[in-house]
Amino acid sequence: MGIGKWIAGALGFMTMGPLGGLAAFALGHAFEKLNDGKHGEPGIPAGDGTAQGQRNSFMFSMLVLASYIMKADGKVMHSEMETMRRFLRNNFGASAEVQGEQIIRRLFERRKEMDRTNPEAFRNTIRECAAQMADNLTYEARLQLIEFLIEIVKADGRIASEEVAALHEVAVYMRIPVAEVDSMLNLGGGGSLDDDYKVLEVSPTATNEEVKAAYRKMALKHHPDKVAMLGEDVRKAAEKKFQEINAAKERIYKARGMN
Repeated sequence: MGIGKWIAGALGFMTMGPLGGLAAFALGHAFEKLNDGKHGEPGIPAGDGTAQGQRNSFMFSMLVLASYIMKADGKVMHSEMETMRRFLRNNFGASAEVQGEQIIRRLFERRKEMDRTNPEAFRNTIRECAAQMADNLTYEARLQLIEFLIEIVKADGRIASEEVAALHEVAVYMRIPVAEVDSMLNLGGGGSLDDDYKVLEVSPTATNEEVKAAYRKMALKHHPDKVAMLGEDVRKAAEKKFQEINAAKERIYKARGMN
């Protein structure tokens, strides 16, 4: 199965703007066929704004941002690529693993080409892409993109300051508060109670009512059903994050004697 078949059919908002430019490079001839609606797979119009178009644009957005975050500290670790492969395979299937890696490597090539003439060119394009995502994806979908990126950042067992800075940068242009990023960075750590409070974005000195309100707010934002329109695989990926938020809440409630 050739590159572009995984992200095929209705392309949604990635047919235009900076994401469209990167898609044209990364998907090449496949993108041209899909964009023209002449790909030989009838019944799937290009760029029609359907749920399938949103899903495919979401998937490509994830790969674009991953290509930026993976090189934030100046090198791409084997563990990061392996995490990306495993993540694609487990959530989206074997063909997505192969094609997703092809797309990532094409995006690395594009970065080299752009940076030869201007070292800030690719970075500026990523900022523009993030702004395009903010205009076209729901807040909850953007949060899920950040969660995917954090999984990659955590792959080698350490989180470099450059990677955190890149996550914050992407979040700002996607119109997500950096506090949301820091909260998700503390998910699944199995660390201290202080980390659990950071997950809920509340101070350890908060009242019980404030803790409950903070949990309700987090549960509403991160509920898996909020991203169900992007496909069952994305919704299942969101469930893990939701469970970790609930686990943090349970530890705080237990420590406080709350129920």
